[in-house]
Amino acid sequence: MSTAQETADGEAQPWGEVTPDAARRLLLAAVEAFAERGYHATTTRDIASRAGMSPAALYIHYKTKEELLHRISRIGHEKALDILRTASRAEGGPAERLADAVSSFVRWHAGGRTTARVVQYELDSLGPEARAEIVGLRRQVNAEVRGIIEDGVRSGDFDVADVQGTTLAVLSLCIDVARWFNVNGPRTPEEVGALYADLTLRMVGVTGAGQR
Repeated sequence: MSTAQETADGEAQPWGEVTPDAARRLLLAAVEAFAERGYHATTTRDIASRAGMSPAALYIHYKTKEELLHRISRIGHEKALDILRTASRAEGGPAERLADAVSSFVRWHAGGRTTARVVQYELDSLGPEARAEIVGLRRQVNAEVRGIIEDGVRSGDFDVADVQGTTLAVLSLCIDVARWFNVNGPRTPEEVGALYADLTLRMVGVTGAGQR
């Protein structure tokens, strides 16, 4: 999921590899509608209209509204997992890898805030089978961050009494950026990423984190 498409306001979207073009347009329209109105208040007619298509044309590509949300959720979580795996498998010590993971994850949530809000906050709108698949991807996301923290504890670089609780706190901080980030606000996605990376290193007990 390395290719991104942008909305009119420049927000990155991870739909570049979705084909055909009509299916990609429908995903983008669904993201905008779900973020603006919520999944349950959005109709397939709303989505088709935003995509400049007829309701009948939507069903050529997606059988149901839930299938659209499932596709959005899967692509988004796969992108998130790819970001964290890249950071966790990079060269460098635990502190460097954790900082890279957090800053990259935060930049994605800020830069793709509309998509991220739908991906992260509409899980309960999915049916049992689709929800189980996304929960599985979330467990893998959790495992990547937890693995870096565990490495740091073993090496003595981190001072963490509760690894799982700290992992949850780190992920919660990163994910919440999608809820409040404003492109017209005082900080860029890169600046927020750097700030959160520093805060995370302080959380895990890295001495002199603020001097990095």
